[in-house]
Amino acid sequence: MVDKNIYIVQGEICTVVSAIKRNSRWNTHTPLDEEQDPLLNSFSHLKEILNNIKELSDVEPNIFLRPFLEVVRSEDTTGPITGLALTSVNKFLSYGLIDANHEAAAEAIENMADAVTHARFVGTDPASDEVVLMKILQVLRTLLLTPVGAHLTNESVCEIMQSCFRICFEMRLSELLRKSAEHTLVDMVQLLFSRLPQFKEEAKSFVGANMKKIPLCILDTQDLICPEQPKNTNQRGLERVLHTNHFYWLLLKMRAGGMSESSKWKKQKRSPRPPRHMVRSATGGLDQPTLSNNNLSGGVPFIEQGSLSVSDSVASSMSSPTDSGLETCSKATSREDLTDLDQSSSASTTPGMAPSPSTEPGHLDSQTEGRPVERAQSASVESIPEVLEDRDSVAEQSDSASVHDMDYVNPRGVRFTPQQTQRDGAALVPYGLPCLRELFRFLISLTNPHDRHNTDAMMHMGLQLLTVALEAAHIAPYQSLLCLVKDELCRHLFQLLTVDRLNLYAASLRACFLLFESMREHLKFQLEMYLKKLMDIITSENLKMPYEMKEMALEALVQLLRIPSFVTELYINHDCDFYCSNLFEDLTKLLSKNAFPVSGQLYTTHLLSLEALLTVIDSTEAHCQAKVLNNTAQQDQSTETMLAEGVDLTSDSTETTTGIVCFSQMLDILIIIVGCDHVFSFFSAEKKEIKIPQRFSCCLPDSQELLEIRNRKKLLNSGTEQFNQKPKKGIQFLQEKGLLSSPMDNNEVAQWLRENPRLDKKQIGEFISDRRHMELLDSFVNTFTFQGLRIDEALRLYLEAFRLPGEAPVIHRLLETFTDTWHKVNGSPFMTNDAGFALAYAVIMLNTDQHNHNVRKQNIPMTVEQFKKNLKGVNGNTDFDQDMLEDIYNAIKNEEIVMPDEQSGLVKENYVWSVLLHRGATPEGIFLHVPAGVYDHDLFTMTWGPTIAALSYVFDKSLDDNIIQKAIAGFRKCAMISAHYGFSDVFDNLIISLCKFTTLSSESVENLPTVFGSNMKAQIAAKTVFHLAHRHGDILREGWKNIMDSMLQLFRAELLPKAMVEVEDFVEPNGKISLQREETPSNRGESAVLSFVNWLTLSGAEQSGLRGPTTENQEAKQAAVLCIKQCDPEKLITESKFLQLESLQELMKALISVTPDEETYDEEDAAFCLEMLLRIVMENRDRVSCVWQTVRDHLYHLCVQATESCFLVERAVVGLIRLAIRLLRREDISSQVLLSLRLLLMMKPHVLARVSREVAYGLHELLKTNAANIHSADDWFTLFSLIECIGAGMKPPASFQVTSTSPDMDTGAQSDSELSSHHPSEVSLDRGYTSDSEVYTEHGKSRMPRSVTDVDVANSGWLVVGKDDLDINKLSGSKPLVNPLVNQYSLTLGQDMGFHDTKSLIKCVESLSFIVRDAAHVTPENFELCVKAIRVFVEASLNGGYRTHEKKKNHKYDSQKSRVRRKPRDKEMASRRSKTSSQRPSRSHSDDEEDEGVPASYHTVSLQVSQDLLDLMHTLHTRAASIYSSWAEEQRHLEDAGKKIEADSQTLWTSCWCPLLQGIAWLCCDARRQVRMQALTYLQRALLVHDLQTLDAVEWESCFNKVLFPLLTKLLDNISPADVGGMEETRMRACTLLSKVFLQHLSPLLSLPTFAALWLTILDFMDKYMHAGSSDLLLEAIPESLKNMLLVMDTAGIFHNADSRTGYSDLWEITWERIDCFLPNLREELFKQTVIPQPGLTLAPPVAPSPLAAPPPAQMPSPVPAVPTEPKTPSRPASPQDPPTPNMSPQISTPMNQSPMNQSPLILQPLASHLQVGGVPPMSLPIILNPALIEASSPVPLLPAPRITDPSDTPEVK
Repeated sequence: MVDKNIYIVQGEICTVVSAIKRNSRWNTHTPLDEEQDPLLNSFSHLKEILNNIKELSDVEPNIFLRPFLEVVRSEDTTGPITGLALTSVNKFLSYGLIDANHEAAAEAIENMADAVTHARFVGTDPASDEVVLMKILQVLRTLLLTPVGAHLTNESVCEIMQSCFRICFEMRLSELLRKSAEHTLVDMVQLLFSRLPQFKEEAKSFVGANMKKIPLCILDTQDLICPEQPKNTNQRGLERVLHTNHFYWLLLKMRAGGMSESSKWKKQKRSPRPPRHMVRSATGGLDQPTLSNNNLSGGVPFIEQGSLSVSDSVASSMSSPTDSGLETCSKATSREDLTDLDQSSSASTTPGMAPSPSTEPGHLDSQTEGRPVERAQSASVESIPEVLEDRDSVAEQSDSASVHDMDYVNPRGVRFTPQQTQRDGAALVPYGLPCLRELFRFLISLTNPHDRHNTDAMMHMGLQLLTVALEAAHIAPYQSLLCLVKDELCRHLFQLLTVDRLNLYAASLRACFLLFESMREHLKFQLEMYLKKLMDIITSENLKMPYEMKEMALEALVQLLRIPSFVTELYINHDCDFYCSNLFEDLTKLLSKNAFPVSGQLYTTHLLSLEALLTVIDSTEAHCQAKVLNNTAQQDQSTETMLAEGVDLTSDSTETTTGIVCFSQMLDILIIIVGCDHVFSFFSAEKKEIKIPQRFSCCLPDSQELLEIRNRKKLLNSGTEQFNQKPKKGIQFLQEKGLLSSPMDNNEVAQWLRENPRLDKKQIGEFISDRRHMELLDSFVNTFTFQGLRIDEALRLYLEAFRLPGEAPVIHRLLETFTDTWHKVNGSPFMTNDAGFALAYAVIMLNTDQHNHNVRKQNIPMTVEQFKKNLKGVNGNTDFDQDMLEDIYNAIKNEEIVMPDEQSGLVKENYVWSVLLHRGATPEGIFLHVPAGVYDHDLFTMTWGPTIAALSYVFDKSLDDNIIQKAIAGFRKCAMISAHYGFSDVFDNLIISLCKFTTLSSESVENLPTVFGSNMKAQIAAKTVFHLAHRHGDILREGWKNIMDSMLQLFRAELLPKAMVEVEDFVEPNGKISLQREETPSNRGESAVLSFVNWLTLSGAEQSGLRGPTTENQEAKQAAVLCIKQCDPEKLITESKFLQLESLQELMKALISVTPDEETYDEEDAAFCLEMLLRIVMENRDRVSCVWQTVRDHLYHLCVQATESCFLVERAVVGLIRLAIRLLRREDISSQVLLSLRLLLMMKPHVLARVSREVAYGLHELLKTNAANIHSADDWFTLFSLIECIGAGMKPPASFQVTSTSPDMDTGAQSDSELSSHHPSEVSLDRGYTSDSEVYTEHGKSRMPRSVTDVDVANSGWLVVGKDDLDINKLSGSKPLVNPLVNQYSLTLGQDMGFHDTKSLIKCVESLSFIVRDAAHVTPENFELCVKAIRVFVEASLNGGYRTHEKKKNHKYDSQKSRVRRKPRDKEMASRRSKTSSQRPSRSHSDDEEDEGVPASYHTVSLQVSQDLLDLMHTLHTRAASIYSSWAEEQRHLEDAGKKIEADSQTLWTSCWCPLLQGIAWLCCDARRQVRMQALTYLQRALLVHDLQTLDAVEWESCFNKVLFPLLTKLLDNISPADVGGMEETRMRACTLLSKVFLQHLSPLLSLPTFAALWLTILDFMDKYMHAGSSDLLLEAIPESLKNMLLVMDTAGIFHNADSRTGYSDLWEITWERIDCFLPNLREELFKQTVIPQPGLTLAPPVAPSPLAAPPPAQMPSPVPAVPTEPKTPSRPASPQDPPTPNMSPQISTPMNQSPMNQSPLILQPLASHLQVGGVPPMSLPIILNPALIEASSPVPLLPAPRITDPSDTPEVK
């Protein structure tokens, strides 16, 4: 079957031939004519050849191309015919008819290129001629871009490019054609530079191993599709075009400087080729030494997984547009098409074996396998994986192959395989680096603005193509190209920045970006110059400069700053280099300044400046985020995996820099995880050795090192400035600072003069030429390397380093030193040193002659002949080498030796540029590549200030939402970074700035809701502030104050969520109270109770001014409320538990600082802050010990130092108790918290009284929730003291009332430990009563810290509270008695009760009963305190607490005074105060209902209290024995018990039973009948309870003395005048009880020595009670009781005594003596037989009834009530053995000096008030008997005398 390709060629032949024949020249039809015509002849030959073959590949490409190319070359053909031939050639190329692997392909291609670039044709008209030119372009494009194009030589490529440039720059051609040429050029440049990695630089191994890898060049060479591509040539027209001067120049220019190369190429063209090394696989097929990583469907990269060789071109070319034409075809079709193309184009040399076109790729492979033919594998998709597998081995084996032997697969997946030509044994060398270098050089030359030939269009074209070249290839590794970049390219680009044509300016900016993005490590000083130029443009004040230029410069900056790690590198390479500008710092300053508009109007430049600043922030923030994520998520595994990947990646990396750019993130993370050393194993993998600048100790110096370098740089700069004014001064300064050694080291100074570019060259010249510094001059000259330099070159270098002074001797000295050195290092080339000196001088003269304008005006410049003549015989009497002199002359003539600081304009520019290049070549030019993010900390430190300032300004001035959002994003990022690095000052600054924008603090409270609600910007700022505080609160310090001020404003404006202004309260029924008063219709006013008062006090003006709010205002307020809700301010409190301690302390400090003052804050503000503080403390329960002291001091300040009660004090008190309730569960702090409750006892009594109800309710809550957590006696003491003070109005224990007289102590409050020291350790002293032996004792020993005399007390800074105390002190002498004494023989505690609040009393009693009723809560530590407290309440509640009403009225205080009025500070404050003007009361607890008499409801309440108390006492009384014995039992198990607990009856009696009985007895004296009766019942039960039976005689005696007798005494008073009958009954029951108890315990009582006194006292009471009543009740009951007792005693034989004369004892006589006084007939009734005469004694008349009792009404019935019998409760018996009786009852003192006869019996008067102890002598007794009776008793003394002296029994005051 015939090859289809043959038909294609035949078809083209027909087309061209028929066209030729149609032409008038060839209109004959004879065969002869055809043969004679060379063109037609060659076609007919070709036809014959084609007819004889089956495969097109059987003939050489040249054979079927030649006829067509002849038509193209022929000058006689017309345009259309030439056009047809060109179309055919294009078709052959694009169909792939020329097999790239054919040995003759190279020659065919070369011919084709030659023919097309030299096409000739006869012109017809311009339009059709342009069509031909278009076709020429098309063929050239196709030729270069198809696989066979790889065979073109360097020269052909240059010619092709040249032809395109010609068309491009020929202005007479149509624009369409010129543009097509431009597109073609773009495609060609793209292809050529994308092939750059294939080429090797001769003699230098820069590319080394990289050559073996195919890069992923993802350039879409828009290969086969070229939309509009014109071509040119008509005979006359083209001749004309080609021979204009312009193109002649262009051609020359293209070849200039490339001549040597092109001549080389000609020689190379036919040079024999080195043998080609083939790599054969086992099957005998050929393994390709390269692989394609690209998909075959147009231009889209196909990257195999795992193949990671990366080059920079990947990144840079991503943006080039893909080839739309080819992208549309599916993979399948593209594969088949390509396979076909590949098959058809690869002509086999063995004709018979050619596969048919239809063969599938698989078949093709199977056929080719095992065939020893050098043939390319099909570049189908299937072939790629195979190649991938063998990659490594292939690379190794093909090392020896030269670059040009490699196959090249272009980005379209088409393989270029070099072909060998067998002819003449010569080979055509395919193009390589030389043509690229030439093209690059030419493009650079097009951009030179100083070349007058370059038009704007040409410069633009040059820039455009350079951009393509830079995008397509990574140029840095090619030294020959890099040199061009460093010098000409950079220079031209920088010069173009000053032109005012925006398109050129923009294009040069773009090219600069590409340069510095990929090659900045080679362009350190160029980068510095570029940035300075940009900065000059941005800050330029020149009005002519277009605004767009500034804008574009800023955009260029932003783009640069966005390059990863660019900023970091700028910082480390420039800011941290002694002799470079502080680029980063200067940029930051410039940008921040530029972000502030001068006019106030925001333009794009301002926003761009801000954006540039933010790019730094953005990248830093991204790095911080990455670190955070990395640290948290995968610390361990990341280390392993990254290191593993790192190794792979680096081994695969294509370029030195790529690795660093691509892996900067990874390095960053690695640095964090692994540290520097490992990171630099990365670098070493990529670059054999890293050059480190001398100033650094390692590749990544730490921040400290950089800081030192920067400080040193500052000193160097000031030293430099001083040197430029006066060299000596500068050197001296640097020596002082230690930067130069002292004394002066010449080498060091010389080095400094050489390397510091900022030094004034003139000053250097003067300094080194000074006679005194001869040695320095030698050192200076030695710093140059003159070796191998011609003398003029060396001199040029030397004279550029300083300004040559004008004086001849100085010049002589400088030149002499120079020539000596030069001569020496170059091996003395001249006869003498002087010859060198003369020549050097001559060079300077020549330079002046040639270039000095003044000299040139006068003389014609010297010629070379004159120059040579002048130097005749100077070289030691011989001549210098003439060629050398000629070279020197030309060098000087062509380029002036520039004297520094002298020239201007272009000459100066050239000089500056050459200095820059010199510096770049020294070690100073080393540019460190560092991973991004390494120095973020330092960079942020430098940028945050300007950035936040700029952000604030833009946020403030801008109205555009996007910009506002951008600013807020900037704020957030700054916050994140500062939090990450712990910069609290930055964060505070940021918060403070944002707080200003919320307008919260600046706006008045009245307008705030409306203003804030309608200001979107303020709302955004507020949300941001709160968001940042929530997120990064840890880092906040000073900023808390601003946030809290904003919160206060929100509070005042009532914008806070309800939950924040509602606080816990104990008294309110719902447990909450609002810190803000309710709105009332009249005014933003108080609670409903006070609305009337407010209405009265309101000024009319204010009322009239209050109109309803408008809907707008309401909407605004709703918006404000919603916004604040989203801010979630409450989260600040709830999340405070996660704050770092330091931040928490600052937050608390901010809250504590809010205290009411005249100016800023009022009481409500302080209360609100206090509440927040308390909530924060509660949130931080876990670490409360750290902050407790601060909080306690604050509360101390609020409570103790308050002089009058107010809302704030109330909240502080409630707060303290709330804290205690919450914190008591925490063991570590509970004791401190309880101690702090003593603050309440230290408050001024009247202030405490006002808040008593809160405290009472709070304490109740506290005990209910935490009683089990209170263990120590001290803590119970505190609590009970509080309960007593609050509920019963007792004075606080004096120890708590000591406060400092000086206004402030060290802490402003006593520490808890100080307080606790006042509390004695012995609890027994605090029980409020004493054992019998201590009849009187001061309550609680010395409570003072030390024993002091009264004078000390008065002056020691302690206040002793209580008016009478100092007097007592003076009386008692040795020790101050701070408490009133307790009289045990009185039922009262004898303590001074203040006023109490009924509700508080009730609540306190509830608390007490809670403790008592739960056995678990009664402990040895609190038992006695409990008992005492109950007694205190008994006293307080007596008579329903009536006595509190005496002064009740004054106690009620009006609400007006409850809060201090303040002077408003200004209008705003006045309006703020409007709601507080009629100040809110702290709730007054003198209940209103108590004022109008005493309503019934009150009685029931007080009654209930008394009944509760009775019940409590009874409960305790009955359970006491069991409780005590269980404690004793428990203690037996614990070895190390502190205080021994005894459960014997004596202990029980003194500490429990006796006080309780006294308490019950006291209630028997209540004015209310119910209470009395109930109390008597309880007393009876209590006295007859089984447990008490174990008491011994002494204790029973004290029961009479302490309980019953005082009770009877009290009952004689007129307690309840309104209830006479009730009182009678009470007295009767009391007497009955007395006799019952007496009789029940008669036997033990008989053992007492004082029995007689006891009995007589009982009789005494009987007497009094007989006459006390007004009815017959007592008159009947008393005799009955008495009879009963007498009979029992008689029966017991107590009255009998066998020894006496009558048989009766003395007692019998005394008894009747006493009874006869009031019941004279009783004896006869009972004992008729025993009446004993009493000689010498007249009986006293009956005692008149007590004046208090009314005469008894006769008709009153008086039945004796039956006393209820008490069932014996089984209870635990007391300990069996009775304890010894230590205390006897007290002496009975009688006034002996009075005559007994005339004295009427002393009747015990009821005590008018508590027993007054103050001035009474301590021996007095509560019960005084009738002295006459005692006196008249028998001679046997009742009281044995010796006992008087017994010290144990004398009552004493301790």
